Amino acid sequence: MAEPNLPSRVVANVVHAHYGWYIVGMGTALQLTTNFVSQAFAILVVVMRDNFGWSLTAIVLAYSFRSIVGALLAPYAGIMGDRYGAKRVMLVGAAFFAGGLVLLSTITQIWQLFIYYSIVLGIAQAMFRVNIPTTVAAWFKKKLGVAVGIQQSAGGMGASVLAPGLTILLTQTDWQTAFMLIGTIGGALVFALLAFFHGEPADHGMRPYGTDENDKTPVEAFTSAVSKVRSQVFLKHARQTRAFWFLPLVHHLGCVGHSIVMVHGVFYATTKGVSLEAAAFIISIYSFSSVASRLMVPILADRLGAKGVMACFYFIQGAAVLMLFWTTEPWQFYIFAVVFGVGFGGEMSAFLVVNRQYFGMGPVRTVFGVQSMASGLGMALGGLVGSVIYDVFGSYNLAWIVSLVGSLGGMMAIFAMESTKQVLIPDWEQSLPQEAQTPAPAD
Repeated sequence: MAEPNLPSRVVANVVHAHYGWYIVGMGTALQLTTNFVSQAFAILVVVMRDNFGWSLTAIVLAYSFRSIVGALLAPYAGIMGDRYGAKRVMLVGAAFFAGGLVLLSTITQIWQLFIYYSIVLGIAQAMFRVNIPTTVAAWFKKKLGVAVGIQQSAGGMGASVLAPGLTILLTQTDWQTAFMLIGTIGGALVFALLAFFHGEPADHGMRPYGTDENDKTPVEAFTSAVSKVRSQVFLKHARQTRAFWFLPLVHHLGCVGHSIVMVHGVFYATTKGVSLEAAAFIISIYSFSSVASRLMVPILADRLGAKGVMACFYFIQGAAVLMLFWTTEPWQFYIFAVVFGVGFGGEMSAFLVVNRQYFGMGPVRTVFGVQSMASGLGMALGGLVGSVIYDVFGSYNLAWIVSLVGSLGGMMAIFAMESTKQVLIPDWEQSLPQEAQTPAPAD
C-alpha cells in the first residue's frame, strides 16, 4: 500500500489534531479581530483630527480612558469567566465589541468618542483580554509554552497585519461607512468563532492536551454554583502566596517601562531631526522583532522555568532604553527598535506560563484578571508620565530614566517571588466540599 503523500498527511494531521490546537487558532483570530482597532489607534488619531477637528489631547485622553476602563474591569472579567464560563463572558463582550464599533460610525461629538470607544469598547477589551489567553492555557497540560507562544506572537500582530487594511478603508470610504463595515463584519466573525470556542476542555467533553489517564482532570463541566465555590476557595489560597501579589506589580512595572517608549518614541525621534515617515518605521520594526521573543519566551519559560527567562527579557527591555540617550540618526533608532522589540515581546509573553507553574490547573482567570488590571494601569500611567515630563522639562531624558527604572524594578520583583519548580498551592482542593472537588480518575 502506497504511503500517503505530504499534502494528505498534512490534512490528516489537521483533521485529527487535538481540539486544543483549534482553540489556539481561534484564540489568535479573536485577538487579532478584537484588538486591532486599539493597536492601530495612531491611524484613528490622524483621521479624527482631520474629520472632526478635535484636539490631540482630547483624542489621546479617550484612548487612555479606554485603557483604564479595561484595566479596572479586568478582574471582574476573570471572576465571571471562572464562575460562569469564559465563552458566556466573551459572548457578552462580542455584543459590546460589535455595538461599540457600529456606534462609532455615528459619532459627531467628542463626548460620543468617550462613551462608545472608551467605555463600550473598554468593556469588551476587558472581557476578551482576560478570557482569550486563559482559555488557550486551560486546554494544555503539556506543550503549554508552544500553544501560548503561537497565540501571543500571532495574536499580537494586529496592528501590523490589519492596520494597512484599516488605513485603506478609511481613505477610500468615509468614517461612517468604514466603521459600519468593521462593526458588522468584525462582529459577525467574532460571534462565528465563539460558536466553536469552548472555555474549558470539559465543556467539550475532553481533557487538556497532554493529560494522562490518571490525572485528576474533569471531563464534565462544573455547574455555575460549583464553579463559583471553586473560584472563591482557589483565590483564598492563591492570596497566601507572594506570587499573587508580586505578579501584578511585575506586570505593572514592565508596562510602565515599555508604554513610555511606545507612546513617545516616534515623537522623540522627530525632535532629533528624523522625518515622521522615517520615524514611523520604529513601530513596525519593534512590532516585528517582538514576534520572535513572543513565540520563544513561553517555550523557554515552560522548559527552563519562567522566573529567569522573564527577568532576562525585562533586563533587555530596560537596557535598550539606554540607547535613546545617544540615538540621533534613523539607523540608530532602527537598531534600538530591534533590541527593544525583543525585550518588549519577551517581557509580556510568559505570564500565562508562570501562572501555570505557580497555580497549576486551577481557575486562574480571576488571578490573571488582577494582573491584567495592573498592566492596563501601567500602560495608561507610562504614557501620561512621559507627556508630563516632556511638557515640564522640554526633554525626555527623565522619562527614559523612569522607563529604565520600571523595567529593572520589574526584574527585581521577579526575583522576589517563589521558585517555579513546584506548584505553590497543590492541595487547595482539599478545602472544597466533596461535591466541588475534581473527581478521581476511574480505575
